[in-house]
Amino acid sequence: MAHEGLHESADLLDEATVDRHRAIESLIEEFEAIDWYDQRVKATHDPELASILAHNRDDEKEHAAMALEWIRRQDPALDEQLRLYLFTSGPIISLEGSDDANSAAASSSTGTPPIGNLRGAS
Repeated sequence: MAHEGLHESADLLDEATVDRHRAIESLIEEFEAIDWYDQRVKATHDPELASILAHNRDDEKEHAAMALEWIRRQDPALDEQLRLYLFTSGPIISLEGSDDANSAAASSSTGTPPIGNLRGAS
């Protein structure tokens, strides 16, 4: 699937919006590269080639993680959603509206982790 450039005239956009667009496009390209390499790893019958392609695929994962982190730092609403859903267990959809969701939202808005009362019950 080909990606389009900016949907709005560059003259109407500020530099931060254009930079976020660049990062998002780069993230899309990294995920496409991961997918392509993964397909090639599975398709080849040559173990040495599969090893090289897997190495290249995993390099793309590093690039994707770096781009995603940059985007997260620029977008507080995305940051909140990533904090809610990433690195969790159990059904993903069940997190929506849960106490964990409320804790993640509070943590994101205050900048502090939801650690609770460390003194224990008195």
